Amino acid sequence: MLPFEQPIAELTQRVRDLRALAHGDARYATELRRLEDKVAALARELFRDLTPWQRVQLSRHPRRPQFADYLERIFDDFIELHGDRTFGDDAAIVAGLARYPRGPTGRPVVVIGHQKGRGTKDALKRNFGMPNPEGYRKARRLMELADRFGRPVITFIDTMGAYPGLGAEERGQSEAIGQCLYTLSRLRVPVVACIVGEGGSGGALALGVANRVLALEHIWYSVISPEACASILWKDGTKGERAAEVLKPTAQMALELGVVDQIIDEPPGGAHQDWDGAARRVDSALREALASLDGLDEDELVEDRYRRFRSLGAVRA
Repeated sequence: MLPFEQPIAELTQRVRDLRALAHGDARYATELRRLEDKVAALARELFRDLTPWQRVQLSRHPRRPQFADYLERIFDDFIELHGDRTFGDDAAIVAGLARYPRGPTGRPVVVIGHQKGRGTKDALKRNFGMPNPEGYRKARRLMELADRFGRPVITFIDTMGAYPGLGAEERGQSEAIGQCLYTLSRLRVPVVACIVGEGGSGGALALGVANRVLALEHIWYSVISPEACASILWKDGTKGERAAEVLKPTAQMALELGVVDQIIDEPPGGAHQDWDGAARRVDSALREALASLDGLDEDELVEDRYRRFRSLGAVRA
């Protein structure tokens, strides 16, 4: 538990306990609503003035929902596809076919996301969500499959960055990321990206060249992690908090700069306090984003993506 979230966490646990006790009993409804309103009000007050470093900490919370948790709650009929057809499979990126939204109106989509893993064994298997080149080549393979069969692409971003190991560099890490950027930019289908945790450097951007980029409220999205930035600027990786103040890698700053198109409010206390609530909010935002692209033809989708990224940044005379 993070120090600044202690009051929220305690109240949230009381709400969960009361829900379990109630089991639909109307006698507890009034007390449950009162507690829920109190938690929401306290969360708004405490989280309104979070520092950039505190938001970075929230984005990394060990109980924060990961891509697999959203898959389970938002998509139907997910079929995972493996391998890059060149070297091997990379469990740090999960990709496959699914139906979205859930229910009879669902249509076929391709969904791709970073997966950090839970627990030591799973986290090691998934390299803590830091993909190797084969992960990005697998993602590109699925992107091309989506383009061939006219399926929208939905990506979930949650990584500190691409793996910087020697083997990854020898197998062409930068080239694999570059090919993802190139492929996404030319897809003739709708592409929606959602940042649900960390979004570090090219490792995140490889899944982020989209028509619409959504971000949960407590994420960070930056060219570099605060610790890595501190290591470069001050030769001291422990000064990540100071670097975060300089970088301001928050969802709010990304929205102001036009890097993301929409911030998705998280449940009171953060997404890690209510996985189902977070998934419902992400689901709603994804539906709206896809609906906004439904009227565009193939050429217009490519042009829309091109204009979006060409408009980023500013040139000073």
